[in-house]
Amino acid sequence: MAKYVKTLKTDVNRLASYVENAVMRGSNTVSLEEKEVTKMEDMNCYVLAFERYSYTGGNRVSMTVTLVGNQDIAHVIGVATGGSQAVLFKINTWGEDAFLDTLRDAVARYQG
Repeated sequence: MAKYVKTLKTDVNRLASYVENAVMRGSNTVSLEEKEVTKMEDMNCYVLAFERYSYTGGNRVSMTVTLVGNQDIAHVIGVATGGSQAVLFKINTWGEDAFLDTLRDAVARYQG
């Protein structure tokens, strides 16, 4: 498992749209498997579940991105899982790290 956490001063709605588009453009094998948006008063929560094929690992990996915030601040949590070919323990997490890099890079490029 690989994890990424970041807090930004920005509108969570604009960031969620940007992240979804950036991750989808990051690989020709990526798909958005599920999306859920919850709104409570001035807070919004986006859960985006992506999956893609990892050429380096020779398997499929998933990444769940959760964005929580309002018009002033956004908290991003990305978790990538899967990809290991071992039975008892993980020996190969290249695909997870590479998939999570698409989120890290997108957030780094985000201009708000």
